[in-house]
Amino acid sequence: MVAMAKFQAGEVEPLDLEVPYEPVAKPVSTLRVVGKATTATPQPAATPNHGVTPLSNQLYHGDCLDSLQQWSDKTFHCCITDPPYNIARDRKGLSWAFSSHVTIDSEWDRFSPEDYEEFTTAWLKEVCRTVKENGNIFIFGSYHNIYTIGAIAARLDLRIVNSIIWAKPNAQPNITCRMLTESTEQILWLCNNTNKKAKNWTFNYQHMKELNGGKQMRNFWEIPVTPQRERVHGKHPSQKPLRVMERIVLAGTNRGDRVMDCFAGSGSTLLACDRLDRRWVGVERDEDYCTIAHKRIDDERRQRRLPLLER
Repeated sequence: MVAMAKFQAGEVEPLDLEVPYEPVAKPVSTLRVVGKATTATPQPAATPNHGVTPLSNQLYHGDCLDSLQQWSDKTFHCCITDPPYNIARDRKGLSWAFSSHVTIDSEWDRFSPEDYEEFTTAWLKEVCRTVKENGNIFIFGSYHNIYTIGAIAARLDLRIVNSIIWAKPNAQPNITCRMLTESTEQILWLCNNTNKKAKNWTFNYQHMKELNGGKQMRNFWEIPVTPQRERVHGKHPSQKPLRVMERIVLAGTNRGDRVMDCFAGSGSTLLACDRLDRRWVGVERDEDYCTIAHKRIDDERRQRRLPLLER
């Protein structure tokens, strides 16, 4: 018997180890043509269609709002996403002499306060339209943006179920030395309904209790930052560790559910869903990150499933 290839260690063992390998579909471009150029730069929104059902287990290379506005109502059971934090704003990334680390300074993370609020409101409304009634919505943020997102959710009268704190025991030291080291991020857990009507959202209480050694799972998760072995196909500045993503997937979705990430980045949400038998759909406007996500998911799926042929 040939030894099995080693796949990444997550929150639990993958649920698809007995499933034959099938290659992950390559990303499909949904970018619009502006003049003679194809662009992923934000443009005035396309005319909403609301009649397209996206393919399962498919990554789309395109703009978040353009893609969401084409999709049918109540398509997904859950949305798990990590939007721009607007850390860059109107400043350059900071660095320091003892590390190669530079704070986020990408153009996709640069908004004025007014533009950021307008953008966030627009995509969150589309997420609410495309997620089923009482479906879960999990949104990552930091102190830079989570209060803005929370205020928008309150204005939309969405039920806030929990605020989860992800604590990083090995967080990057503070570069400025003028404040406490920022070592947490928040995950806003919403139910896609009004405060009065929200009910029966998915929460796999017993599974979470088992993962926590027989005790109720708390909303404070101490998990290290993304390890290097999860970055072998390339780096994303805000990539989340597989353990965090799998814990969310296990807590708030069921096997076979359709899960959407409209800011897919390097594919952490999609990979967690692929390992845990959820049908995933992702949108990412950066072509390089699309390539990283596709290679990452396909390579990890191959490592998990191809050994079936050798047993």
